[in-house]
Amino acid sequence: MFDGPMIELRGLSSRYGSRQVLRQLEGSFSGRVLGLLGPNGAGKSTLIRTLLGFLPPAEGTARILGSDIGALAALRHRIGYMPENDAFVANLSAVTFVRMMGELSGLPAEAALERAHEALFYVGLGEARYRRLGGYSLGMKQLAKLAQAIVHGPELLILDEPTNSLDPPARRRMLELIREIRDSGRVRIVLCSHLLRDVEETCDEVVILHQGRIVHHADLVRERQHLQFLEIEAAGPAEGLAEALRGLGCAVEAGAGRLRVTLAAGVTVRDVYRLADQRQLALRRLQFRRDTLEDIFLQAVGAAPLPRPAATTA
Repeated sequence: MFDGPMIELRGLSSRYGSRQVLRQLEGSFSGRVLGLLGPNGAGKSTLIRTLLGFLPPAEGTARILGSDIGALAALRHRIGYMPENDAFVANLSAVTFVRMMGELSGLPAEAALERAHEALFYVGLGEARYRRLGGYSLGMKQLAKLAQAIVHGPELLILDEPTNSLDPPARRRMLELIREIRDSGRVRIVLCSHLLRDVEETCDEVVILHQGRIVHHADLVRERQHLQFLEIEAAGPAEGLAEALRGLGCAVEAGAGRLRVTLAAGVTVRDVYRLADQRQLALRRLQFRRDTLEDIFLQAVGAAPLPRPAATTA
């Protein structure tokens, strides 16, 4: 498996007619699963179409798995694509359709048929593989789209809104499959979704697009673990604890036995308990909040975070 960056963007811009949609995108992305987020009209689908060669760049270029997108013919067998919209031939059976897509991705006919059966069993459509796609439910169609995207054993899997309109059980099944593919270690994934929870449950790297620009790119694991602030209620005078925390570089607001603490880099809740214990100060209440993907997203696009209750530990 290719061990370099999954995707590299080099001043990539794209247009629809006179309207510029993507604006000088730069970045190198190496995670196992890259989440692509953004409000409607941010440019997510345009970026995918440009990477796949459906839309030529207006400026700049990009590389996928080390190869320039200008040489896309050499990349097709290495990429699997699950589109947002259905693109079925309704009268075909699922196994015929997936076999055909396998052949288009470079598999010999006999191998494509064998892999089509395997892929449909893997996604849970083994018993329905001879049924016509036109009679499939929405959830089954999404699974068939996933099967055709993985049939040829790609190195990179691009999933555009894979849980779109699914009911809770079907959504849960789709996310389980995505995590299984991720955890196999054989495939890198780009997941484009407007559902923050889907990205939070599957991705380890995130790119947020807004008005055609990258406004945030981060290691999602580290960002989710970032501790913003603590609210502490002490059983006695807390001035000593406040000074000790300031000595560690924390910002502290104190009043009436309560502290509001913005933790400095490297300072943890354990340090707070240690300092309180050294001063024999009992803590009645300690509340903390971590950044969620929703916080990260809203901050990146300039919206106010929604209020939520804090987690509590004692």
